[in-house]
Formats: sequence, C-alpha cells, structure tokens
Amino acid sequence: MERRLLQIAVVLAACVPVFAGGYGMWKGTGFLDLAPNVSADSHIRYLSGLLFGIGIAFWAAIPHIEQHAARFSLLTAIVFVGGLARLYSLAIDGTPDWGMLFGLLMELIVTPAIWAWQQRVARQCSTS
Repeated sequence: MERRLLQIAVVLAACVPVFAGGYGMWKGTGFLDLAPNVSADSHIRYLSGLLFGIGIAFWAAIPHIEQHAARFSLLTAIVFVGGLARLYSLAIDGTPDWGMLFGLLMELIVTPAIWAWQQRVARQCSTS
C-alpha cells in the first residue's frame, strides 16, 4: 500500500517539472513575461528542457519505484542544488513571485521528502 501511495505522489509531484518545463520550452521568455531577447529565450528553453527531462526521469521510475534508489538520489540532488541557487537569489534579490516560491518549496522540501520516502520503500521491499 505504501509503495502505491509513493507511486501516486511521484506521478503528481513530477507533473510540476513536466508541465512547467514543457510550457517553458514552448513559450521561452514569454514563460516569465520577459522582454524578447534571443539569448535569454535560448537559455530559458534549455533550462525548461532540463526541467522537463527531470520530470520524465521521475515518471520513468514509477513502475518499479522500489528499484530506483540511485536515480531518485541523483535527481533529488540535482533538484536540491537548483533550489539552493533559487534560495540564494531570494536572499540577495528579495522575494520572487508565488510561482518561484512554489518551485522553491518543491525543490527544498517536497522533492527531498519524496526521496526519503522512496528510500524507505526501497528498504522495505528489499527485506520482504
């Protein structure tokens, strides 16, 4: 039962990077209502593609979620480092809009919590 709940949580949580990343790839600078700029547009689309890929990588682990501890660890580390960079921005530049704060919550709290849960489920499944 716990394994199934974790799978559902990952499906839902990974919707954030998949949909935000997909939208960012599609809209470019329009994703953040920035003035058109070729370099900024390219960078936003690239980073959005990474975000999209992270979400897909989490989704790909769902069928055998208990077997993907290393994948969850790597993806969580990547997301967490990105969250630390966002937190640094908050500290030096001030509070961003609600969407960026939501991202910060996902990066520094939700993703590590799901990682810890996945590690627990993996241990439980390996001992049963």
